[in-house]
Amino acid sequence: MQIENHKEEVPFAHYEERFRALDPAEAAARTGVKWDGKEFYVNLIGREFAISHPEYAIRPLDGGNIPPLPTQTFLLRILLEGKSVAWTGEWKTFREMPWGEMYIKPYTGRCLTRAAFTFGTRVTAFKAACEKMGAESVKHGDAGYEFVVTGNYRMRILVWEGDDEFPPNAQILYSDNFAQGFAAEDRVVAGDILISTIRFNMK
Repeated sequence: MQIENHKEEVPFAHYEERFRALDPAEAAARTGVKWDGKEFYVNLIGREFAISHPEYAIRPLDGGNIPPLPTQTFLLRILLEGKSVAWTGEWKTFREMPWGEMYIKPYTGRCLTRAAFTFGTRVTAFKAACEKMGAESVKHGDAGYEFVVTGNYRMRILVWEGDDEFPPNAQILYSDNFAQGFAAEDRVVAGDILISTIRFNMK
């Protein structure tokens, strides 16, 4: 494959190569993802994807579009490095989890500021999109919704509408099992993917 978009295609190619050597039975036991001997079945924010092994191919079971490469890379990383961890019912901010302080500056720009100005300026459209996606409304912020990301991992997005005195604001909360089940980089990507998915449904 000739690499054209290095930012997306190089990481994807790396994980695709690692995926070929994956022990599917071990991955299924570690992650809790279903494996039928030919394909994994992975849920991500309300969509289910079948991923064949050892030669990688992905097909959406809802008949929709194949997700972009960053999302496919995230799915591969779930199978390669993810693990099933119980959720205790507590929520954490990104900063409160391991390595959160180190990554907080890029995370703030990529996720919190983006969510604030994407959703805090269009709260009605944000609510409609989240309802369309089947998210559960929560009583925080001017609007807040809880999503099942994958397996027993959940995220909440809370937004506050801007006014003449204050800019829009947003907060993202993670179920506490993210601290053990996902690397800091993957927690950033999870936030990015969730924001992009909601934004797509606002169209």
